[in-house]
Amino acid sequence: MRAQLVPLDGGGDPIDINKDLTLVGRKEDCDLRLDHKSVSKMHCVLVKTDGLLLLRDLGSTNGTRVNGQRVRRAALLPNDQLAIARFKFRVYLGPGEVPAAPDDRTQQLEEPPRAGGSPAAVHPSSQPNPLPDVYPGEVDEPIG
Repeated sequence: MRAQLVPLDGGGDPIDINKDLTLVGRKEDCDLRLDHKSVSKMHCVLVKTDGLLLLRDLGSTNGTRVNGQRVRRAALLPNDQLAIARFKFRVYLGPGEVPAAPDDRTQQLEEPPRAGGSPAAVHPSSQPNPLPDVYPGEVDEPIG
């Protein structure tokens, strides 16, 4: 699978994500170095898996956003918009070269109702996640 971050706002060439684990930050020894004071020294990490990229913010000061929503962690899908501090990218996942930028983003789908109209059952042993994926109360305008 080819994974790339395509800079938005006319900002340069696509960035290939070649490693299974890519450290993003301002420090010189980061795999993807974004040299700007708005980027934390170790800002976030990208993990390449089969068919998608996983993102984990490393407690950055200026945050990491996916489609305008500040996140601690997220699964990045094709055409998602990723903001690392002030740097904005479109996520490309797939074979070959990066196609022209589409106008759409990842579509969020709701689970269809189960037989009898009842919502999906929750496993009794499931525990709430102590670290939410999204920062509560922070909703920003979409990037773009």
